[in-house]
Amino acid sequence: MNHDDWMREALAEAATAYAAGEVPVGAVVVMDGRVVGRGSNRPLATSDPTAHAEIVAVRAAAAAVGNYRLTGSTLYVTVEPCLMCVGALVHARVETVVFGAPEPKSGALISAARALELPGLNHRFVVVGGVLSQECGDLMRGFFRERRV
Repeated sequence: MNHDDWMREALAEAATAYAAGEVPVGAVVVMDGRVVGRGSNRPLATSDPTAHAEIVAVRAAAAAVGNYRLTGSTLYVTVEPCLMCVGALVHARVETVVFGAPEPKSGALISAARALELPGLNHRFVVVGGVLSQECGDLMRGFFRERRV
């Protein structure tokens, strides 16, 4: 599978969040050619402000592989991660983060902040942005358009 295929897996997770009334962000963690963790945004359902799709997926992956360090993994997420999520991905030792749509207000990789440029980080990961950006962005825009009516 390629980046587009894995991002479609993340988009399916985002659709789950959308259907639940959560901000439609989805993520999957891939290791050795298979999904080891899935997540969709769940802060409302769980009353947990940390239940972003990336965190949910990383927790699931760590449980599945029996290690909080996800060395060699790639996280696919439909929207550029926030600062909290970037911190978690650094701690999890994710190798690559592939995101769909940029997040101009709170994206912490290329948009509102460039968290990986902070001194003192003990790990950095490769960033690939813009994979299925239009589809990922359209899902977010549609969600918020519905709520503003």
